Amino acid sequence: MNEELTYHVPVLLKPSVDGMNIRPDGTYVDVTFGGGGHSREILSRLGDGGRLLGFDQDEDAEQNIVDNPHFIFVRSNFRYLHNFLRYHDIEEVDAILADLGVSSHHFDDSERGFSFRFDGALDMRMNKRAGDTAADIINTYDEERLADIFYLYGELKNSRKLASVLVKARAGQKITTIGEFLEVIKPLFGREREKKELAKVFQALRIEVNQEMEALKEMLYAATEALKPGGRLVVITYHSLEDRMVKNMMKTGNVEGKMEKDFFGNVQTPFRLVNNKVIVPDETEIERNPRSRSAKLRIAEKKGEE
Repeated sequence: MNEELTYHVPVLLKPSVDGMNIRPDGTYVDVTFGGGGHSREILSRLGDGGRLLGFDQDEDAEQNIVDNPHFIFVRSNFRYLHNFLRYHDIEEVDAILADLGVSSHHFDDSERGFSFRFDGALDMRMNKRAGDTAADIINTYDEERLADIFYLYGELKNSRKLASVLVKARAGQKITTIGEFLEVIKPLFGREREKKELAKVFQALRIEVNQEMEALKEMLYAATEALKPGGRLVVITYHSLEDRMVKNMMKTGNVEGKMEKDFFGNVQTPFRLVNNKVIVPDETEIERNPRSRSAKLRIAEKKGEE
């Protein structure tokens, strides 16, 4: 396996890029550049006049930048999609791809604090230049707010207990490393479920640290606006919260899933679903890349003016 591909194995590569319905001269956005796997596939289908913008807020992703005249790298959070399209004088785009998974590279880099497999600083920031770390959150949020995060973003049943144990522990000593954090919370989980439960705790913290839900919401609205009629929105999600937002957006045009009806009682939505049934990886892909197991792909097309 060559070096660049080990950064992050692209999930559902062919179905997602096929879903973008690429024309050689179109303008496309990959809002989650990461290891550049999806971007490379998109670029291989572009010709004269074709352009691809790749967004990533993480400086590590810059090492994967593709040297290609059709490619522009934007080092920014995808929530600022609208601003950067304007900055590059792009009115409308033909398709937008988002792969919301955390890259394997993040889980494997012990310095970044994304995984409970290594000890290291409790950080978890995708953008190391800004914002609170996971340690800041663990040490400063009040008990109720911590419980809410674990419940909403980790779907943990013992979220209250977890928060109260952390608040007690930090009163004695600040929790700054993954090791210290695990020491406090591990006794709350039974051996057989431990890995699964810890993964949920780390997921919840990561979502809060990176404000992933707010960012996703802003990106989805910006994407809806940026797509030209007939343009495609292609999104790969990995947990139910993200998936619900994306599904709602595609079905109703808003992340809450509120049905807007016109005077005649017809549902007003900017999209037409391309796949009614969600697309998931096949057995071969899951075997090759176990992290793709929870991936769900949804594709929608922006309607033209009625």
